[in-house]
Amino acid sequence: MGRFRCLAFRAGDHVDLRAKSGKPLTRYFPELVEVLKALKPKCFVLDGELAIPATNGLSFDALQQRIHPAESRVAKLAAETPSILILFDMLVDAKNKSLVEEPLTKRRAALEAFYTSVSACRSVKLSPATLSHKEADRWLSRTSTSLDGVVAKRLDGPYLPGERAMLKVKHLRSADCVVGGFRYASGSKEVGSLLLGLYNEAGQLDHVGFTSAITDKERPALTKNLEALIALRVRRQGARRPSRWSTERSSEWEPVKPKIVVEVRYDHVTGDRFRHGTKLVRFRPDKAPKQCTFEQIMPARKPPKLIATMLDQ
Repeated sequence: MGRFRCLAFRAGDHVDLRAKSGKPLTRYFPELVEVLKALKPKCFVLDGELAIPATNGLSFDALQQRIHPAESRVAKLAAETPSILILFDMLVDAKNKSLVEEPLTKRRAALEAFYTSVSACRSVKLSPATLSHKEADRWLSRTSTSLDGVVAKRLDGPYLPGERAMLKVKHLRSADCVVGGFRYASGSKEVGSLLLGLYNEAGQLDHVGFTSAITDKERPALTKNLEALIALRVRRQGARRPSRWSTERSSEWEPVKPKIVVEVRYDHVTGDRFRHGTKLVRFRPDKAPKQCTFEQIMPARKPPKLIATMLDQ
């Protein structure tokens, strides 16, 4: 799910948006500042996430575009792709009472009461919550690539700023990818990471991520196999995005013939790339490289029911 963690502060006519790190976000989301100013409660501190709705759920790409130095560009994006604030905790209520020391049960009740008072505002949403383990399992199993995971918190726990006082259960998925290149480990003559690719609709192999989860036992034989496939004259495919196989270390990677298929485990996709590094699960000599397409990782055309229900609030 594409979103930025955000603390929203209001005191009278002053609204401030801050990342959990303290980084100011106010100037990047002017439309949401105006929305929060227009709410009936004049005082509050909310913990939530900034998001931008898209056809198939939430768009992380659209969100990242907001962090732009040009005010005119931000204003244009704010008009074209307005953001929303998804609430999941409350630190100060509308009466200016701090709830930080209160247990989660009381903070959630206060948050739900606050949301009820502003529910007519389409730009403020309430994150779903449940006490049912089975319901949380259903959320994970039915939301496909649209949900990062489910967060579990202690009902009797206070709000602990700066601490990770929660358990996040991630929705891990796997995909079969083609090895399009590799990098040697730093200061070594053995492979350090594999560069992964998937075939697009035009039949070109596009870079989607990497994996470095290679055991020491595997490295010697894998290095030998990869070096036998090095193809200096191979066209670096993905011509529509020529930089897809290049990074700040582009001179250090070795392109190989697309012969090796690996299954990797990943947590989330941003755009059409793995957001983080992946975990190597196994080699797939039984699978043809051309079978490794983007269809494996593309999000559903429509958002899952859980997210659609929240966005329709």
